[in-house]
Amino acid sequence: MAVPQREYGRRRLLAQIRRAGRIPRIELADLTGISRATVTTITAELMAHGLIEEVPRTDDDPDTRRGRPRVDLKIRGAARLVAGGKLSHRKLSLVLLDFEGQQIAELETTLPRACLAPDELTKAVASAVADLARQAGADPGEISGVGLGIAGVVDAPKGLVYWSPSLSERNVQLANLLCQRLNRPAFVDNDANLVAVAEKSFGLGQAHSDFIVVTIESGVGMGLVISGDLYRGARGCGAEFGHTKVQLNGALCRCGQRGCLEAYVADYALLREAQTMPGNDPDTPDDARLEQLLSAARDGNSMAGRIVDRAGRMFALGLANLVNIFDPELIILAGEQMQFDHLYANKVIEAMRGDIVQIDKPPPEVVIHKWGNLMWARGAAAYALENISDLALGAMADASG
Repeated sequence: MAVPQREYGRRRLLAQIRRAGRIPRIELADLTGISRATVTTITAELMAHGLIEEVPRTDDDPDTRRGRPRVDLKIRGAARLVAGGKLSHRKLSLVLLDFEGQQIAELETTLPRACLAPDELTKAVASAVADLARQAGADPGEISGVGLGIAGVVDAPKGLVYWSPSLSERNVQLANLLCQRLNRPAFVDNDANLVAVAEKSFGLGQAHSDFIVVTIESGVGMGLVISGDLYRGARGCGAEFGHTKVQLNGALCRCGQRGCLEAYVADYALLREAQTMPGNDPDTPDDARLEQLLSAARDGNSMAGRIVDRAGRMFALGLANLVNIFDPELIILAGEQMQFDHLYANKVIEAMRGDIVQIDKPPPEVVIHKWGNLMWARGAAAYALENISDLALGAMADASG
């Protein structure tokens, strides 16, 4: 169904104001191609609904010196509060943003287990969101919406989690369950997609229209931006890099299938391979066991070296396949495990470059971005902010008939 012209204008102008930070009306007209008269009318509506505000110009505009004060338009930060969360192995990380996208508060809390029932998870999120609001001196009811990033296969438009290592059940309508628990809109997406949203909004992807984010944590994820838009696929669960197949009838992946890339390069895959190494103690925490394996490989242990080298070769092969299919401008490697360099060592990146189609142009740039969990949460909050903005504009359309 076509979007009415006035509603389209509202969306475009609000997005441009958000992108610019602060901007005069005349520049809005020039940048959007919307007539100055329409810009004046729509921005007056946006101000009347409290979504934007006027602020004095701070430059040396000649009209200002002649006593004709000029103003810029900007997003009104106090218009809405949104929360964003990143769910990792046994941790929930949250941030609170105002409508302008400024961070107000942050919170990290530990979960009882790595894999929870849907009811347990929604209770934990609701409790943490309430604590986050109180930390900011706000009432939890003031939060307009919540975004959550979760590992696994997610249909974001439907809020449906087909499978996640963080959930004990499959095919969970997690967004609906969160809405009911929180009594406000909730939005769920794959956590790697939300890292791509964060990179596009305020990270290394701001200057690029086509880029790929590959996340390396307990598993392997991917967010794909094509022509400035996040790609999710026809079923809402595209770009599942970790579950591309690299070996026929290969190692068992935690998703239940065999031969997935993740089953060779994720930390659980390395630890599974290391079980037969002398001195392996299954009671040692996973992070410590992983560090022991990587240290042994660096120290020349042949068995550890073979395990780590195979992971690097598989990862390089996977990255080369991405380049050959999508030809991105930029590949960003991000995640919790970036303190370990075995998957982005020079020899791995060089192996990837050797496996891509060779032409007389340089290969895509590969950069490392060591995001912490709170920065992932900002991606979830940015996703919620986008959706809450749409809801606010939809309410304006309903009010105007």
